[in-house]
Formats: sequence, C-alpha cells, structure tokens
Amino acid sequence: MAGGATTAERGERQQDPSRPPRLPGLVRRLGPRRLRMIVILALALVLLGGGALWVLYGSRWTHVERVSVSGTDVLTQAQVREAADVPVGKPLVSVDVDAIESRLLRKLPRIDSVEVTRSWPHGIGLKVVERTPVLIVESTGKGGKYVEVDAKGVRFATVSVAPEGVPALQLTLSGTGSQTASLRRFGSDRLVREAVRVAGDLPSAVARAVKAVKVRSYDSISLELGDGRTVAWGSGERGGAKARALTALMKAAPGARHFDVSVPTAPASSGS
Repeated sequence: MAGGATTAERGERQQDPSRPPRLPGLVRRLGPRRLRMIVILALALVLLGGGALWVLYGSRWTHVERVSVSGTDVLTQAQVREAADVPVGKPLVSVDVDAIESRLLRKLPRIDSVEVTRSWPHGIGLKVVERTPVLIVESTGKGGKYVEVDAKGVRFATVSVAPEGVPALQLTLSGTGSQTASLRRFGSDRLVREAVRVAGDLPSAVARAVKAVKVRSYDSISLELGDGRTVAWGSGERGGAKARALTALMKAAPGARHFDVSVPTAPASSGS
C-alpha cells in the first residue's frame, strides 16, 4: 500500500543495531546517575544500621559496667545492688529495666518506688524512694520486735529497735460485742489503715506528742500522748474537722487531761 510501512519494514527498524537499546522503565524515569546515587545511599544506610547494631550489642563500648544507687536511707546501696541483680557485662540496650524494678519491689518491701534508668554508655541508675513508718506495731512473738507501718497501711519491715518519734499502734480488739462485729465487717487491715489515716490527720503539734494510737473498733480510735493526756478521736472520718476542733480545745483548756473530738461539732474536755 502506498505511503504505508510494511510489517517487514517495521521489524527492520526495530532490529536496527544503530539505534540505542531501550532502558528499563525505572532507569528511564530516574536516569542512571540518580539511580546510582540511590543505590549508594541504600548501601550506606545498611552499613550504618549494621554498625549501630554492632555498637549496641557486639561492642564493649555500650555494655553495663556500673550500677549507681541513690535515695537510700535505712537500706544500704549494697543491699539495693544485690537485690536488683543487674546483669553487669551485658549490652546496655538489652537490660530489662522493668524486670529490675519488679525484683527490687519484691525483694525489698522497704522500697515504696524505684526508677530504673539507662545511663549511656555504661551505667544503670537506681533511684529509690523508701517507705517511712508512721506507726509501729509491737510483734506478738518473742524478741521484742517491732513492725513498721507506712502511710498506706503497709506493714513493710520488722526491726529490733522502735524508730524514735513514731507512735505505737495498739489493736485492742476483744472477742465480744461491737468490737467483734467491727473486726468481722472491716478486717484488721482496714482498721490499721484507719489508724494510719488518723495519724496523718493530726495537727503537727499533737502528732509530735502522740505516744500511741489505740484502735478498739472502727468507730473507737483514741490517742495517748506522751504526758499522759488522752484524746477520743472516734472513727477516721472527718479528720480535718477533728484536728481543728482538737487544736482549739487544747488552747481553750490547756490543763485538761482528756479531750473528746469524736463529734467535732461538739468537742469536750475533762480533768485538770
């Protein structure tokens, strides 16, 4: 057909060796130079990633060499390190800080909270907050031991010497009447927490003078001061109002020997 290329002619043009070969689509879009740069960058990233993994896991540069401890008071740093059982010599990045925290809280009940941190390139930091006793309970066993109770009502340690300035908690629960009902309803742990609650609500001047907190039932908590004066507090409820009433009552009747703030709107004092 005139003016038209035959199939043979088109085939000859496609097979013409003088024409440059067609490049793959990606190369054609990016260009050889840009594609070469991408390959180089990809290889560099692979090398950098491998190097970083080697530094973190294979190199001695980032292995645990020291364990620092802060915040201790009664506990020693050696006790904390031993309980923490930090894997010295292992890669720092592989240390399980949550497991260390759990071990410390389980093995050392005196610890209220602990923060475990990685200190690059060689350290693990243990920042400890110890429990503070607000009451002590004399042990019923032999040996004159004392059990320390913190502000959460947790009995966390047994000591041979009572800490100075910490009131004694006396649970005087008989086996009859309302006291038995109170014990059955609330349990001894709840009654201990109520005593702790009362101790926390006391005016600072009174708190320093308290010798013992006595619990007979949920609604019958009383205080014995160091000079022999006593306070009927009642339950642990409305602690702020009772504290204010007690402060005013002690000022109004400084010679009284007994104060009753179990009903804070009608406080009373007696004795002289």
